Amino acid sequence: MRTVKRRSRWVFVMVMSVALATLAGCETNPYTGRSQLLMTSVSQEMQMGAQAYDQVKSDPKMRPSQDPREVEPVKRVAARIVEAAKRSKYAEMANQFQWEVTVIKDDKTPNAFALPGGKMAVYTGIFPMAKTEAGLAAVLGHEVVHALARHGAERMSQGQLTNAGLRIVGAAAGAAGGGGMLGQAAMAALGVGAQVGVLLPFSRKHESEADYIGILLAADAGYDPREAVTLWERMGQTSGGGAPSEFMSTHPSHGTRIDQLKRWMPEAMAIYQSKQPVPAALLPTVQ
Repeated sequence: MRTVKRRSRWVFVMVMSVALATLAGCETNPYTGRSQLLMTSVSQEMQMGAQAYDQVKSDPKMRPSQDPREVEPVKRVAARIVEAAKRSKYAEMANQFQWEVTVIKDDKTPNAFALPGGKMAVYTGIFPMAKTEAGLAAVLGHEVVHALARHGAERMSQGQLTNAGLRIVGAAAGAAGGGGMLGQAAMAALGVGAQVGVLLPFSRKHESEADYIGILLAADAGYDPREAVTLWERMGQTSGGGAPSEFMSTHPSHGTRIDQLKRWMPEAMAIYQSKQPVPAALLPTVQ
């Protein structure tokens, strides 16, 4: 009986701790108005971003490109996107970041990323997908928003909260007399439920949010935001229908993504038409 009471008190303390942490860590996205749970500081994020970037650059497989035809377009687009970010609703954070971009010579990997703190990398394998500097601007705008909107910190915070919740449920099951095996079963069942019902949808929201704000940044930088639609049409053709279903994926389906971009396009085009357009220069061809 005493064991049950002690466990019940522990569950109560854990519930209150999680509730207080949730209230303390809530912020609002300045573009979408979406509430974000952020339990990691900006300085911690930036430190982790710098460490991850150093690891990428020190990996012998990650060979930086020395070809000016590959490096210069990326630097040019990145600089314009960064300047747009410094004029955006994320201006305060964008001005704190120590921006840097590396072009990784890997023609087989269509990828790019931006880490907290402003460290970016572009793989040459993204060039055939992006086709033009405007297409690359759509990619970099998207990735930069992930860093500025603190999606990584939100993801970590959501994971911390989910793990805490699972521990509470496990303890409550034990306090109810379910015993160790029942508690483990509940943990396992809720682990699947949490993965599908909480963590993955948040990740899809991050991707959609980065798509939306990313085309606004690209448009403000002078790049035609309609290139984002063309980019994802090419991505869909390349995947050949092999992508996982939207429900079990961390990214929206290509069709959903394109539909959303088209819905947001009037806002992006209004920004683009107020700027001096950047010529749609082609990116270099890779093998």
